[in-house]
Amino acid sequence: MATKTMEKRDYYEVLGVSRSVDKETLKKTFRKLAQKYHPDVNKSPEAEALFKEINEAYQVLSDDQRRAAYDRFGHAGVQGSAGGYGDGMGGFGDLNSIFEEIFGNFSGFGGGGRARNQARRGADLRADITLSFQEAAFGVDRELDIPRLEQCDRCQGRGAEPPTSPVTCSRCNGAGEIQQRQVSPLFGTVITASPCPTCGGSGEVIPSPCKQCNGQKRVRVTRKLNVKIPAGVDSGTRIRLAGEGEAGHLGGPPGNLYVVVNVEAHPYFVRDQFDLHYELPVNVAQAALGATVRIPTLDNREEMLEIPAGTQTGRSFTKRGLGIPRLQRSGRGDLIITVRVVTPTNLTGEQKELLRALAQTFGDTPAEQHKGFFDRIFGA
Repeated sequence: MATKTMEKRDYYEVLGVSRSVDKETLKKTFRKLAQKYHPDVNKSPEAEALFKEINEAYQVLSDDQRRAAYDRFGHAGVQGSAGGYGDGMGGFGDLNSIFEEIFGNFSGFGGGGRARNQARRGADLRADITLSFQEAAFGVDRELDIPRLEQCDRCQGRGAEPPTSPVTCSRCNGAGEIQQRQVSPLFGTVITASPCPTCGGSGEVIPSPCKQCNGQKRVRVTRKLNVKIPAGVDSGTRIRLAGEGEAGHLGGPPGNLYVVVNVEAHPYFVRDQFDLHYELPVNVAQAALGATVRIPTLDNREEMLEIPAGTQTGRSFTKRGLGIPRLQRSGRGDLIITVRVVTPTNLTGEQKELLRALAQTFGDTPAEQHKGFFDRIFGA
């Protein structure tokens, strides 16, 4: 690329792209050129002027309105709108990311990275358990084996074999990072920082590592925890046990343990939030004449239910307060019983004769057929 002359060069020529270039290609080209000619990287006498020219061209061509004005009127159409890298913010997002790629974490141009030797919260853990339908409904205590990282009890989380102690890193003086100061004609003083190679960013060194944790300050153990499952949980319920996750790093607080519940299906009850549904099979005679039947409950008891004469399939009855206990609230849902009339399939000869005799009393006209079997019996 030739040295910039007194007369402004065409912006497309500066970046080496065609006039039909798309934004993504334009951005990639700019990043490559900015990396190549940045004065803190390129020490040639021309680098600063070229870098300014490249950035000015990119600021104009990356903005749709200014690019349209430039395409129509040339430099006169954008005069005063892109007077170098310091005027406007058109290219600074890209410059920040490029600068990070070149120098890593830095301060003096957008801030620095977080120190590695800060205390950090421990990781959260998850444990999945499967409960029976009754256990989920009425609650249960479960003992769980939880593998997790805990603070080493031999060195009390210091990482050093007792009675020794860690010492401050002499290379970084406990900062955990090494800083380098550079003076840029464009950005002023730039301070770059990288983790200290001696202490790995911790700010301290351990001359005699703990024999139990090998200087890691935490060890993996399996703890038995008694978990109280409240009444009314369902599949997908998460129970949070604060502070029962993994130990924090460098004195940070521990994480949490989340117990996730899965509930087995019941042989004949179906749950709908806190209500229970039960399908009650009855025979033709019970449905036609009425009957008193026993129904099971979730409490392993029996309740009596009156089936009125002429009951049809699909009719529902409700027993209040016999459903699922409401989670973290008082009271229970309801037990909803839905009748299903069962048509007999294995009839004896006597039963067939009785049904034939009964059928003859109903008639067989279409109007009568559409009135309904039990309506014809009890309609009068």
